[in-house]
Amino acid sequence: MSRVLAGPWASQLLADYGADVIKVERPQRGDETRYWGPPWVRDTQGNATEESAYFQSANRNKRSITIDLSHTRGQQVVRDLCANSDVLLENFKVGDLQRYGLDFDSLRDANPRLIYCSISAYGQQGSRSKMPGYDAMIQASAGLMSITGPRDEEGGGPQKVGVAVSDIMAGMYAVTAILAALHERSRTGVGQSIDIPLYDSQVAWLANQNMNYLFSGDSPRREGTAHPNLVPYQLFEARDGHLMIAVGSDRQFRACVECLQLPGLANDPRFQTNAARVEHRKALVELMTEALGEKSVECWLDEFSRNNVPSGPINSIETVLTDEYAGEREFVRQLPHKLAGKVPTIANPVRFSNSENTYRCAPPLLGEHTESILADELSYSGDKIEALKKCGAI
Repeated sequence: MSRVLAGPWASQLLADYGADVIKVERPQRGDETRYWGPPWVRDTQGNATEESAYFQSANRNKRSITIDLSHTRGQQVVRDLCANSDVLLENFKVGDLQRYGLDFDSLRDANPRLIYCSISAYGQQGSRSKMPGYDAMIQASAGLMSITGPRDEEGGGPQKVGVAVSDIMAGMYAVTAILAALHERSRTGVGQSIDIPLYDSQVAWLANQNMNYLFSGDSPRREGTAHPNLVPYQLFEARDGHLMIAVGSDRQFRACVECLQLPGLANDPRFQTNAARVEHRKALVELMTEALGEKSVECWLDEFSRNNVPSGPINSIETVLTDEYAGEREFVRQLPHKLAGKVPTIANPVRFSNSENTYRCAPPLLGEHTESILADELSYSGDKIEALKKCGAI
């Protein structure tokens, strides 16, 4: 019972791992990301459908049922589904499901084993709990945009990340919490509720930047591509383009300056240790920039690779998804789709030794499985299903 990205991302990951996921959507309209296009899925004749590429990113391996939660008979359908389910995942505004008798306290009487995971902007309690929130505003208000983008003195300003990373990370936290709760239930036999706030999740995964502030008292600022705690660890310009160098140890630094034909820098007191390099960041970057300008990106990447210096090109998404390595790792998979015949999806990156991720079906059409779910999962008769249709509950 979630929509947009955080909840659907979490349930898609669980579906990849083998969970049977039923997506509950509003009749006629459904998850709003279905219409967040272009681009659109194209049918077998090449015509654009009303199924967005965005929706395809987070809803594979699921079945869709449409239920009107404002209808009392629709609410009962949800109760029946929850009575037979392990997990309910929802991202309604705080208090909305309680009005329908679909909150955790109302549902656990019928299913004490139910794990009820709620994703919201600011959590289920607190002074902000009633406030709505989307990824971009969470990136801004929870600190991420204050450390993202070029330095202010270089003309920078607050920037958001190019994908909805606050939503995605909240979804990842939700998955780990759900799996932990399932493990706990195997011991106690009892389910529980889980509260996943976007804001708190965003604050938590600021990681070393949080610690930088707590230990120094200085609020981290935007550093462009540079790392606040490591040098050299940033974008550099070569003769014909850019590359990223990510030196994480003194050994790697020595190898790096050897490649640059600047071996004396390894013994320079300003640069011998990472702490010294952080202190003298500007001087080192200037010396390296001058040296890197002598050769092409390809030459430098070959040289660094031979000497185990972490570095990489600035690839477009097109390159990432179409080069030889993408084929080797099978990044793009094809899934059967009712309108298009088949649609592409991006592979789950996790590899198990004794299990496999599943790629069963493309994201469903709105309400594609309503009747089969009611008949197969809840044993509703044909007459009962027709009555629910007529009254508008489904």
